[in-house]
Amino acid sequence: MGALVVLILVLDQWLKIYIKSNFYYGEVRPIFGDWFVLEYVENPGMAFGTKFGAKAWHKLALSLFRLGAIIGIVYYLIKQIKLGAKLEFLIALGLVLAGAFGNLIDSMMYDTIFTFNGCEQCNWLEGSGHYVDCDFGKIETRHTGFFLANVVDMFHFDATWPSWLPLIGGAKVFPAIWNLADASISIGIMMILFRQRSYFPKTKKDLN
Repeated sequence: MGALVVLILVLDQWLKIYIKSNFYYGEVRPIFGDWFVLEYVENPGMAFGTKFGAKAWHKLALSLFRLGAIIGIVYYLIKQIKLGAKLEFLIALGLVLAGAFGNLIDSMMYDTIFTFNGCEQCNWLEGSGHYVDCDFGKIETRHTGFFLANVVDMFHFDATWPSWLPLIGGAKVFPAIWNLADASISIGIMMILFRQRSYFPKTKKDLN
């Protein structure tokens, strides 16, 4: 289980650093035809590109929440190992842990290991109150520093529902752009939700 966490972290960070170093912002490269592509974006918020706020304290609060969640998951995971929990449940917890830690690393380190350029579109953030002067004018950008960097996303299902379907016809099947860490968290949570009866079987004492 520990090896799985390390593997996901290594793959997640390798892919993010590769994308950030070799793609220009917004670049799209197909993986499987036109329906599943690599598309380089960054976001200052939560999983799947969702926003949390533009102020520095918004991002700091989110990063600290992630850190607190990671500490809680590690504590709970160690406790479950000692209690002899099922390996499948431990793997599910490990997936959530790896994903949360993977995105936290972005926020912690990427403003240190990569040069910040406020004139790049990926760093524009309306409402931040922080401005930089660019050749094309003054731009409002995100705040920078430890715990404040963007999260790198790249996977995109660029497919649409058939036009003949009511209500959703022509809409994107899954418009969010995500990364391996997001996928790891989602898979771990789904395992826990759908397999909880197996992970927490009721005993006769519970039924009485």
